[in-house]
Amino acid sequence: MADLTEIDEQLCATSPWDFSDLRALYINCTLKRSPEISHTQGLADRSIAIMQANGVAVDVIRAVDRDIATGVWPDMTEHGWAADEWPAIHEQVMAADILVLLSPIWLGEKSSVCTKVVERLYGNSHLLNEAGQYAYYGRAGGCIITGNEDGAKHCAMNILYSLQHLGYTIPPQADSGWLGEAGPGPSYLDEGSGGPGNDFTNRNTAFLTWNLLHVARMLKDRGGIPAHGNQRPQWDAGCHAGYPNPEHRA
Repeated sequence: MADLTEIDEQLCATSPWDFSDLRALYINCTLKRSPEISHTQGLADRSIAIMQANGVAVDVIRAVDRDIATGVWPDMTEHGWAADEWPAIHEQVMAADILVLLSPIWLGEKSSVCTKVVERLYGNSHLLNEAGQYAYYGRAGGCIITGNEDGAKHCAMNILYSLQHLGYTIPPQADSGWLGEAGPGPSYLDEGSGGPGNDFTNRNTAFLTWNLLHVARMLKDRGGIPAHGNQRPQWDAGCHAGYPNPEHRA
């Protein structure tokens, strides 16, 4: 686990907020299976350290280690796949107040594993909460990107759009990234990379983490997003101003 910087320690020690009832889930979408070193996890560990210093329960999943089927249904064993661990993973997703997707950059894009995770999240997006809203409402989402080529902001743009489209609330500055020298060269955790000591990345990682904590705190304290004008059953029943119920059209 990464060590907190001096300013991180000070911010954690002086925080007047209680985050100890929050749970965060980090899904690492590296292409490397355990126990191979994940540089993306190395950066995420800085964010996780801040979370844990504030009493947040943190779960970490390395998606490539799990048998996640390809598809957009909640349980792909019902659609011809012999095995699918996604239903169990989705239980952890729903138990978390904060979801952070981690991805390396390949050819300027998020990893294929990250795409699969987003597709499986989408496969559950039709589910509703007790208020009749889409089930991901009331949760905060963010992302962390690493790589040796440009594209961190492009990957973050895609991931954060996907999360908000599914119902997650995206805080301000909800992404962090580290890019090494263009082309072959040291990765984040490699000796001489400069990654762990990069002040710009460490600052953005701290901002990402604290903004996720603050937004998750506000959402939880207020019972999520207000349930008005965004309830699927109300819309399906025709209770929306200015639009006749399609089922009742002549």
